[in-house]
Amino acid sequence: MTQLNIPDTRGYYGPFGGAYIPEMLYPNVEELKENYLKILDSAEFKEEFDQLLKDYVGRPTPLFYARNLSQMAGAKVYLKREDLCHTGAHKLNNVVGQALMAKILGKKRIIAETGAGQHGVATATVCALLRLPCTVFMGSKDMARQKPNVMRMHMLGAEVIPVESGSKSLKDATNEAIRHWINHPDDTHYIIGSTIGPHPYPDLVARLQSVISAEIREQLLQKEGTENPDYVIACAGGGSNAAGAFFHFIGNGKTRLIGVEAAGEGANTEKTAATIAKGTPGIIHGCKTLLMQTSDGQVQEAHSISAGLDYPGIGPMHAFLHDSKLATFLPVTDTEAMEGVQELTRAEGIIPALETAHAIAALHKINFKPEDIVVISLSGRGDKDLETYQNYFTQP
Repeated sequence: MTQLNIPDTRGYYGPFGGAYIPEMLYPNVEELKENYLKILDSAEFKEEFDQLLKDYVGRPTPLFYARNLSQMAGAKVYLKREDLCHTGAHKLNNVVGQALMAKILGKKRIIAETGAGQHGVATATVCALLRLPCTVFMGSKDMARQKPNVMRMHMLGAEVIPVESGSKSLKDATNEAIRHWINHPDDTHYIIGSTIGPHPYPDLVARLQSVISAEIREQLLQKEGTENPDYVIACAGGGSNAAGAFFHFIGNGKTRLIGVEAAGEGANTEKTAATIAKGTPGIIHGCKTLLMQTSDGQVQEAHSISAGLDYPGIGPMHAFLHDSKLATFLPVTDTEAMEGVQELTRAEGIIPALETAHAIAALHKINFKPEDIVVISLSGRGDKDLETYQNYFTQP
């Protein structure tokens, strides 16, 4: 590898990555692999992508100095406000790029999977803008706990297909999306929402989300006189938010990268989604990575109060960062995440998404120095989780 933040030509980050796919899926993946770098580097793509990021997504997003949170943490804490992106999360960065790429490749339909619903909403939003038919697969359990996002997808004209198999969550929605793609290879592009899947998806999504870390460097230089913070903290399920926040800081010798996993009821319990803590190498959704599995290789069901982190694996880039000690991954329980929700809301007047709340809670697990500069990727806003918050905080 020539760079620590990109895979080799076969799509591997060290021992993790690759493309483990059925023969019927090979033409779809190969077409994307042969074209994605050329498209990303083309003037046609760059001009339209940059314009949409600026005028439609609302970039650059602010880097906000959280004064009250800083006093509580004992360090300088900045929030990268991805929650202020159109649709309320970082997901739109990737979707805009992939949808433009699909049009250049001549695709006529878009499919996607979603857990918390933010990727589904982002996909439905861009498909409405670009006049592309959109189908989103979503576990029925996630549909019940993320009703506002389901309604938004319907309003935007997307077909939302409930998935009843398995744990009825993100893993199973991804399975169904892949099955559908196999049967519609010629006219359909599958917009994967995270740094998971067969090569080139982990690299493609990370590159499109890297606008986050690129902006952090520019903004921090203006505010603190340095491009490199001491810490970057981001929640990590499949890992697109963390990949985008980490991308330009990987291996710089200055910045400690902290990924935060959903530990559910505890990293050492059966009800957890802490893949780094419990996972072993295996194959999931087309790539070799770390995942929670039984001794005979069956994928275990994940659990998190957060639909966006309720996934039994993690992207190969993050598996490599952990394996090579380039990043540290901390588990945060459901209870700790809910405390993080209250802490940020009361301290800064910002109601975070449940996913982001895990990153806020991690502040209590790190011993900072007063001069440390800490950047947290505030990946999404909490509108979609208000019903969960109401149920949790009004319990007797």
